[in-house]
Amino acid sequence: MKTGILLSYKGIGSNLLHLSYCHEIANKFGPVTIITLCKNLQPILSEDPLIKEVIFLENYYKKFLHIYKLSKTFKKMNLDNLFIYYPSIRYFIAGKISGIKNVYTYPFSKKNLHLVNAAKTFTEKNLKIENCPTETKIFVSQKKRSIVLKEINKNKKNIIIGAGSSGPTTKWGELNFINLINKLNERKDCFFYILCGPDENDIAEKIINNIKKNNCNSLSKKTIGEVIPIISECDLYIGNDSFGQHVASQSSIPSIILLLDTPRAYSDYSKNQFRILPEEISLDDITHDSKISPEKIEVNKVLKKALTFLN
Repeated sequence: MKTGILLSYKGIGSNLLHLSYCHEIANKFGPVTIITLCKNLQPILSEDPLIKEVIFLENYYKKFLHIYKLSKTFKKMNLDNLFIYYPSIRYFIAGKISGIKNVYTYPFSKKNLHLVNAAKTFTEKNLKIENCPTETKIFVSQKKRSIVLKEINKNKKNIIIGAGSSGPTTKWGELNFINLINKLNERKDCFFYILCGPDENDIAEKIINNIKKNNCNSLSKKTIGEVIPIISECDLYIGNDSFGQHVASQSSIPSIILLLDTPRAYSDYSKNQFRILPEEISLDDITHDSKISPEKIEVNKVLKKALTFLN
């Protein structure tokens, strides 16, 4: 029996916060096929024994009239079950037309959709289980861990600095990270890995060039497959809401997340996620359109929180 899980999200974080539900389905039906709009998900899950394959749905045919083309794509997958983690009537009809025996989907309203609560409720209902976990473990092979452990000095506190992110309004800013790292260096023996996308290397370089000690390394030129094992062996994540915090928190690593315009659902699912909010801003008031000034989160506030994990 072949089971597919459709994650209609482009961002790595949006996909990874659904990983625990994918694992729950795989525990019942065997290794699953994940169908996603995220082109970078495959290398993160390539070694996961509960994931049979990850299919990037490059042509996902957004128009309603493209349902038939989408159904032909589904038909080629030879699925018996399809779990759709998104309120889309297009995907549901396409799944039915393709001949998939069992198609499960969200209610078709996106109003007040909380990604974590919706996914948890959906999984519990359709698997007939209670208290479905909202987090799981990202699988990293022992071989990859061994390679990383030859490079990381475990006598130091190794910290991932999530300076990059998907948009300018989510970034805390280079100067804030520079001040934070320099202050941490005054108190602890640390090494910092600056996590930025391949097109954000200038951010990493600016930070590194302004640190008083020679204890920073940029990850911007590494592949996602190379970055994941490094994150999994570090002691702490500090940074913007980015894929790094999802990998860290689901690798049992404390993750300090600086929320500026990311809805709470993205940091609502793991006991390893610790949020720092802008001054005088409620968590429920932060949305993708908040555009809150980075200066609303003070460096000393982040420093104080970080030190609680480094003692």
